Formats: sequence, structure tokens, C-alpha cells
Amino acid sequence: ASTKAEIEAFRAALLANPSNYIAQPTLSLSTCPTYVESGIAPRHIDLRPFVLSGKSVQMVPGGLTRVALKEGSLVVTSREIVVALYAAGIRRRPHERRLTDVMS
Repeated sequence: ASTKAEIEAFRAALLANPSNYIAQPTLSLSTCPTYVESGIAPRHIDLRPFVLSGKSVQMVPGGLTRVALKEGSLVVTSREIVVALYAAGIRRRPHERRLTDVMS
């Protein structure tokens, strides 16, 4: 949670240059069993499918999954997680590293 000072500093930055910010409502994210230090625990996830469009629109296998690493967090930004995981339908190739290889 933000402190009162942090909230006021952000408010001042926002009012000084509102075109630098975009507002969006808080979304309800799904959870997925995730391997964490204490074992398996639910974490919020964001799945973004890959869609190709041209003469027709096609969804391709896989997608980008982002995981909120902190319990209860809805923050699934790329800044928080270094590794982009391909989900459902794309097999890991021998030269690709597993998430556990990168995070340990």
C-alpha cells in the first residue's frame, strides 16, 4: 500500500502532466496454481492470446502468460517478471530454459 506522502506526490505529478497517464478500472484476474518458495500456491495471472488478422482472423497456439509473483497482488506487468512464458500449445525446445532455471 502507498503512504500518504506517496499518494500526494503521485497526485502532484498527475495534475502537473495528466497526458502522461491512462486510467483503467481494476480487473478481476484468474488465478493459477504456481510454484513459489513455500510450495504450490494460487497467483493471479493474465493470459494474452496471439491473434493474426488479415483476410481472416486466426488465433494461434500459445499466448503470453504474466504472473503476479506476490500473494494477492494484481500486478502482472512485464517489469515485475523477467521471463515471458508461452502458454498452452507450445512445447519447450531443448535450447529454451525453464522458468525455474532463470529464477533460481
